[in-house]
Amino acid sequence: MAMKSCCFTGFEWSGTPSGKIGKLGKADTYITGDNPDVVILMVHDALGWTFPNNRLVADHLAREANATVYLPDFFFGEVLDHAALLSGDHSKLDFKGFLARQGRDVREPDIFAAARELRAAYKKVGAIGYCYGGWAVLRLGAKEHDPPLVDAISMGHPSLLVPKDFDEVAVPVQVLAPEHDVVYTPELKAHTLATLPTRGVEFDYHHYPGVEHGAFTRGDEKKPGERKAMVNAKNAAVAWFNQHLH
Repeated sequence: MAMKSCCFTGFEWSGTPSGKIGKLGKADTYITGDNPDVVILMVHDALGWTFPNNRLVADHLAREANATVYLPDFFFGEVLDHAALLSGDHSKLDFKGFLARQGRDVREPDIFAAARELRAAYKKVGAIGYCYGGWAVLRLGAKEHDPPLVDAISMGHPSLLVPKDFDEVAVPVQVLAPEHDVVYTPELKAHTLATLPTRGVEFDYHHYPGVEHGAFTRGDEKKPGERKAMVNAKNAAVAWFNQHLH
């Protein structure tokens, strides 16, 4: 269970996010869309809730899946240096310390609490997570929650996973998987494809050849096929949530 330096690499798109800033529990939150019945909780990657790409993805989901989307600050004020991330110079980034402060055990209670608050306010609840957020949405969809916290989940190039996360999923699950991923490894992918058919839930697995970890929020036009894969993955998530939340 790990994160690699590629998890901390970004590429900023053009465009201006169109949502507003509010609160979800104690977390500052980017909120976009206005559906009073359908909500999607987005658990951000290591680039955090302020990274423009993450907000633009939230805007797309809100418009195209007809949902209100909440993108909370699950790092509670800690923001990694975007300039260093965008340049690829990670020499000043303390990955080990970051994960000690923001790891699974630390943030799971906050993420569960956010989902419970949304479940109480909306008729249908989805969750999507990229990279760091991948483990979180699997935990939101685990069988231990009765009644379920969410109705469907989607994840793109997930990280910090353990096989048990897939063993216990109990809601429809979508996986968006780049071909090259040192975090969502071939072994974890094989476990995913062996396990999900046994869980009694609908699943949707997408393989994106030629692209690497981070592609679906990075969308770097200078990397062959990455922008196309980003758009296709976004479209897959939109279709998934349209199917399961409406």
